[in-house]
Amino acid sequence: MRILCLGRRPYAETEAAMRAFTAARTPDTEDELWLVEHDPVFTQGVAGREAHVLAAGDIPVVRTDRGGQVTFHGPGQVVAYPLLDLRRLGIYVKEYVYRIEEAVIDTLWATGGVVGHRVRSAPGIYVRWADPFSHARLTEQSLSPFLGLGKIAALGIKVSQHRSYHGVALNVAMDLEPFTRIDPCGYAGLRTLDLRSLGVHAAWDEVAQRLAQQLQLRLSP
Repeated sequence: MRILCLGRRPYAETEAAMRAFTAARTPDTEDELWLVEHDPVFTQGVAGREAHVLAAGDIPVVRTDRGGQVTFHGPGQVVAYPLLDLRRLGIYVKEYVYRIEEAVIDTLWATGGVVGHRVRSAPGIYVRWADPFSHARLTEQSLSPFLGLGKIAALGIKVSQHRSYHGVALNVAMDLEPFTRIDPCGYAGLRTLDLRSLGVHAAWDEVAQRLAQQLQLRLSP
């Protein structure tokens, strides 16, 4: 897998480049992992509901062809786009999502000992905001409606003819206010966190490198 750190890029430009790469690739094309930081933007999934954008204000809203509802991208967030041939890798979408989430969980643990959790039927990674270092298993009470949990990584993917694009966004040190202007990922009142708000101070480059290593480990043949 070839890893490209693209720096800070506008979202629309990056999405167009992903689609072009995916359309042009052949069975012999090397898989790539793009790491990027975006200018402030709200992005809507292909079935995203306008009602989940409460007050976009001066931040643009871009409709995309990924799955999921609305989320926010901005400076201080590591966005990773795995551009893969899943058939060559020998996995299906459910396994692909699981491996991305596992990479995020291990990245959080390696960055200050933060414990990430999955929530059934709600892709992404969540953290106990009052005790982000707790290894206790989630109870049914905390699964709905995300009681005591905040979202630290959002996942939205697209797979076309076994080729994946879009990916995962991990919050490192952001302005979290824009998340209050939406129902994050379609969940009203869902709290959004970053590493800094949990008391963990890490550089963007450091977290990006760790996440890339974990994704490469799990998404290479």
